[in-house]
Amino acid sequence: MNGSGKLNRRGFLKTGAMVGGGLLLAVHIPLGRRIEAHYLTGSEFQPNAFLAIAPDGTVTVTIGKSEMGQGVTTSLPMLVAEELEANWEDVRVEFAPVAPAYNHTQFGPIMVTGGSTSVRSTWEQLRTAGAAARLMLVDAAARVWGVEPGSCRAQQGYVIHQPTARRLAFGHLAERAAGLEPPTEIVLKDPKDFTLIGTSRARLDTPAKCDGSAVFGIDVMIPGMLVAVVARPPVFGGKVKSFDDSRARKVAGVRHVVQIDRGVAVVADGYWAALQGRDALQVSWDDGPLVDLDTEKQFARYAETAKSPGLAAAQRGDAAAALKQAAKTLEAVYEVPYLAHAPMEPLNCVAHVRPESCEIWVGTQMQTTDRNAAAEICGLPPEKVSLTTTYLGGGFGRRAVPDSHFVREAVQVSKAVGAPVKVQWSREDDIRGGWYRPAAYNALRGGVDADGMPLAWTHTIVNQSIAKGTPFEQGMIQEGIDQTSVEGAADSPYAIPNVLVDYHMAPAGVPVLWWRSVGHSFTAFVKECFLDELAHLGGQDPYALRLALLKEHPRMAKLLQLAAEKSGWGSALPEGRGRGIAVHESFGSLIAQVAEVSVDEKDRIRVHRVVCAVDCGRVVNPDTVEAQMESGIVFGLSAALHGAITFKQGRVEQSNFHDYEVVRIDAMPVVEVHILESGEALGGIGEPGTPPIAPAVANAVFAASGLRLRTLPMTPAVVKAARQATS
Repeated sequence: MNGSGKLNRRGFLKTGAMVGGGLLLAVHIPLGRRIEAHYLTGSEFQPNAFLAIAPDGTVTVTIGKSEMGQGVTTSLPMLVAEELEANWEDVRVEFAPVAPAYNHTQFGPIMVTGGSTSVRSTWEQLRTAGAAARLMLVDAAARVWGVEPGSCRAQQGYVIHQPTARRLAFGHLAERAAGLEPPTEIVLKDPKDFTLIGTSRARLDTPAKCDGSAVFGIDVMIPGMLVAVVARPPVFGGKVKSFDDSRARKVAGVRHVVQIDRGVAVVADGYWAALQGRDALQVSWDDGPLVDLDTEKQFARYAETAKSPGLAAAQRGDAAAALKQAAKTLEAVYEVPYLAHAPMEPLNCVAHVRPESCEIWVGTQMQTTDRNAAAEICGLPPEKVSLTTTYLGGGFGRRAVPDSHFVREAVQVSKAVGAPVKVQWSREDDIRGGWYRPAAYNALRGGVDADGMPLAWTHTIVNQSIAKGTPFEQGMIQEGIDQTSVEGAADSPYAIPNVLVDYHMAPAGVPVLWWRSVGHSFTAFVKECFLDELAHLGGQDPYALRLALLKEHPRMAKLLQLAAEKSGWGSALPEGRGRGIAVHESFGSLIAQVAEVSVDEKDRIRVHRVVCAVDCGRVVNPDTVEAQMESGIVFGLSAALHGAITFKQGRVEQSNFHDYEVVRIDAMPVVEVHILESGEALGGIGEPGTPPIAPAVANAVFAASGLRLRTLPMTPAVVKAARQATS
């Protein structure tokens, strides 16, 4: 692709995009893999792997991304439809099979959804697919009329001959277009000519989710399917020593009890029988090396580690010397806990292993990895394993696991019993099942000069590495530093002259994974709260100080100004309320949030209002951007006020939503979203709304009550402890 947006045929083929049914060049899309009822016919026009046009004019867009609530089944078809000039009412969507054409364009040869990259990674790819099909349809119509293609244009599902106003529908042209050669030169639209991109569109998946026809992993039922529930070690790293299944086998409906790599599976006619069978199972466990894991002791060890110098992740000036020269200094410790992803749909997978093939139905974020794991277990070549992606009832990173463990369980059980099997996790299994956001200990020192401006800043981070021991270790760990642990801290935009951010990689053991917004989920909290502390130390307004420190980042300063203006920053509030502000960049997008809160007599925090300003560059669907900001805020708010996974004697203490709470509807604040479209490069939108909410709330608590909260979650107990510490 050159600067003019041109792509020659060779370049298009190299992207793996030019494939088809009647125009098969690289990848065949098998029948029966589609979420919506849609079947290839001999007269269908399928110019590439990403779209097909039926004789009735229906445009089916095939996407290689998972839909877990973030809206890709609408935003990605919009990219195709814009360049195709399709009638939006004719557009349908389906999920792709595992095939090279759908590999991530940034993450290498793998089909994966994550990192808030779905739109960014397919922006040119899908638009090019639509533009190529449009040119072929125009060519087909020109041949019918015996005119030059340049005298024709596509619009709203038709090709129109401009001099005569004759028109032919896309569906009418489908068969003829299927016999044409793909274009060798493709020019994409100038953004000023967009008619669909940038407009709010209702989600294509909403009707199916409302009427119950949408297929989630938990919904999959196939003939002869059994259901399995797995007894897993109560301590991470534990193993089965022995088990007695005599009582389990007496439960009505239980068919098999088999040991697999991760525990013992009870296989039954249905979920309830499998669950009762597991309850009756007697397992003797070797608890392993983490049997003494205790949260309080773990943070005590982290605190000791933080006393020694770590590996420098960012360094500017001489922070140690500047602290000695500062007019005022401040020290603080911020602690954040392990967090579960807690998607509404617990993990599940259906597998049917046969001697010569394996079929999988699963809501996953890592299709290629999961398909290859199944192939390994079955001893089959990957092409003998088919994986059907269903809708995901939430993911947040939990369904993007490098070891494919929940898929491996289903494949192993199906292979052992010789029948199709759904492995179903319970809510308790999900909360206690690991792969958490890592806990982190943060030690900070800061100093201000005689004018109250920050002079020095040091930040020491201690936490587990997400990448250590995974296939992603080489790319994510650089010079001993896990980049996901320091992102948002090592690249702070604030113009503080003397900075040191250093890192200690804590011992592994607890399974950890990317959680919505990954390292930004805690570094934003620490960075934005400590900056507020320095503002107070120097007698500065928190908003004004941020503006002054963003002199080299006018885009972020402009966004911050928008959030402050829309929130009424500086205006009077009802008694007992305070405002807090935070701004953060992640995944290529900038987010500023202002929270309005109060603290009641029982030390409970109530968030009344959140004003959010977002700059994600060019906007595809404003409705999706607004929804994802609201979603990210409530997700982050749940963690900020309630979320924590803690350990005692190696065991997770939480089990369900009664002790791993989320924000309930009666506690949800009013959320206002303001989009600042800067025209900059596209940023992500699924994750960036989460990081700023915790610091905005914590800073608002200080404004309302004078209490500085440095530990998450901000429970009444934490508020009470802060009150006692200041009294």
